[in-house]
Amino acid sequence: MKYIKRIFLFAIPALMLGACTKDLNINPLTGAVASTVYNTPTSYIEGLAKVYAGFAVTGQEGPAGEPDLSAATVDEGSSDYVRSYWSMQEYPTDEAVNHWNNQPGAEEFQYHVFGWTSSNSTVLTGMYDRIYFEVAIANEFIRQSASSILASKGFSASDVTNISYGRNEARFLRALTYYHALDLYGSVPLITEADLPGSFLPKQVLRDTLFNYIESELLDLSNNNLLSAPGQSEYGRADEAAVWTLLAKLYLNAKVYTGVDRSTDCITYCNKVINSGVYSLSTANGDSSYADIFLPDSHTTSASEIIFPIRMNGATTQSYGCTNFIIHAEVGGTMPDSVFGINGGWAGITTTSAFVSLFDTTNDKRAMFWTDGQTLAIPAVSPATTVFTYGYGVTKFRNVSSTGVRPYPTLDYVSTDYPMFRYADVLLMYAESVLRGGSGGSSANALTYFNQIRQRGYGNTNGNFSTTPSLQDILNERGRELYWEATRRTDLIRFGLFTTGTYLWPWKGGDASGTSVDTHYNLYPIPQTELNSNPTLVQNPGYN
Repeated sequence: MKYIKRIFLFAIPALMLGACTKDLNINPLTGAVASTVYNTPTSYIEGLAKVYAGFAVTGQEGPAGEPDLSAATVDEGSSDYVRSYWSMQEYPTDEAVNHWNNQPGAEEFQYHVFGWTSSNSTVLTGMYDRIYFEVAIANEFIRQSASSILASKGFSASDVTNISYGRNEARFLRALTYYHALDLYGSVPLITEADLPGSFLPKQVLRDTLFNYIESELLDLSNNNLLSAPGQSEYGRADEAAVWTLLAKLYLNAKVYTGVDRSTDCITYCNKVINSGVYSLSTANGDSSYADIFLPDSHTTSASEIIFPIRMNGATTQSYGCTNFIIHAEVGGTMPDSVFGINGGWAGITTTSAFVSLFDTTNDKRAMFWTDGQTLAIPAVSPATTVFTYGYGVTKFRNVSSTGVRPYPTLDYVSTDYPMFRYADVLLMYAESVLRGGSGGSSANALTYFNQIRQRGYGNTNGNFSTTPSLQDILNERGRELYWEATRRTDLIRFGLFTTGTYLWPWKGGDASGTSVDTHYNLYPIPQTELNSNPTLVQNPGYN
C-alpha cells in the first residue's frame, strides 16, 4: 500500500491520515501543518484520496496499524466507517443477528434495541468518531482549496480547476457524513471549514438545523452544476447523480428528521437520476445480475446500477471493515470458504426467520440464504450463545468474480465494492414517495419501476404486480432488494415499525418472540466520551 500522513484540526492533535482508494493511489508524504502539506497539485490529490479512503480504511498501515483514531477510545479493526454504520443499521433489525460476544458494543445491538447505552465503546463511539474524523479531513481539504488560497500557490489554471472540482467532491462527502450523523444521532455538533482549527467546543445544533445545512450544501452543488454530469466522472467518484440520490434520501426521511413531509422533493430528485438516461438495473447476465452487484467486478458488470460505491481492493485497500467485514462475518458453519473467495470465515452474522419470510424463496433469486446445517429459528443469541448455526446464513456478498475467478486478488482481503447508492433504491424511493402523496410522479410509473425490480429478482414476470403496490409492499420490497445494504433501520423508523409492537421479529427488545420498546431508541445516544469532553452537549432523550 501507499500512504500519506497528516497532522490536522481542532483539539485532536496529530490526526494522521493515510491509505488509498482503488483509483486514487497516493504516495508517502509527511507534513507538520496543513498549509505546508497542501503545497503541490499532487498533495491535493493525495488529500482528496484520504477523504474518500476514510470510508474504507482505518489508518496508515492496512489492515491495522497507525490508526486514524486513538486506540484508547475504540478498537481500530472493528471501528471502520462502513462496518460501524452497517452494524448500527442492521444489528437492531430483523435482517441481522450477531453471534459474537467479543466485539465490544455490538452485543447490545444484537438484542435489537434493548440495552443501548452511551458507553457503548466500539460501535457507537467508533461511528461517532469516524463521522467527525471524516468531517475534519473534509473541512481541511475544503479550507485549503479555497480560491483565495489557490491563487497564492502559483498553480496552473488546469490544476486550479481540478482542485476546485475536488473541493466540491469533498463537500459532497462531508454532506454524506453529516447525513449519517443526522440519521443516527439526531442533534449533533455542526463544524464547517469556517470554524478554524483551535481549542474550542463545537456547538450542537438541532436536528432540523442540520437537515437544512445538508440540504443547502447539496442544492448548491446541484443547482450550480459543481460536479460532473452522471456517468462522466471516474467510477467511484461523486458526480451529480450521487448528489441527487442523497437529496432524495434526505427528503424521503424528512418527516422523521423535521416533521415535514418532502415526498414531492424526493420525486424531483429521483426523476433527475432516472431521466439522466445513464442508469438502469443490472440485467446483463440474466438471473444472475442481482448477484453480480455484490461481487468484486461489479464496476464492470453492474456499473449502470451503482451510483456511488465505496471501493475496495484486496491488494491495496485493506481493513477489517467495509465488505471485508461483511463477507468474512457471513461465512460459518458448513459454508465453504472457497465459495466466497476468502481464507476463513468469521462465523458472526445470520438473519431472522421474520426476514426470511418476506421472500418467495423458491422463485425470488434475491433470496440468497444458506440453509445447510442452519436452523431457521434462533433459540438464543449471544452472549448466551455463540452458535452460528442459529438462523439462516446470508450469501449476498462474495469475493469471487462473476466469471468465477478466485482469489480476487487475494483470499485474505476482499475486493468487493460497497454500494452506498444504487439505482434500484432510487426507483423504490420514487414509488414510495408517489404513494405518500408526492407530486411530480405517477402511479403508473411507480408500478412500472416496482415491477422492473421484481422482474429482475424473479427472472421473469411471474412476480409482477397488476395494480399499484401498497406502502407495506414497498417496505417489503425494499427489504428484499436492499437487505444488508444498511437501509433497514432507517426504513423501519420511517414506517413506524422499528420500536412499536406493530411489527415484531425474534429477539427484538431482547424477547425471543419480539416485543415493543420505547421510542427513544429511534435515535442512538451521544457517546459518553463525547459528553465528557464537551460539557455543552445535551444527551438525546431517554438516555442517562
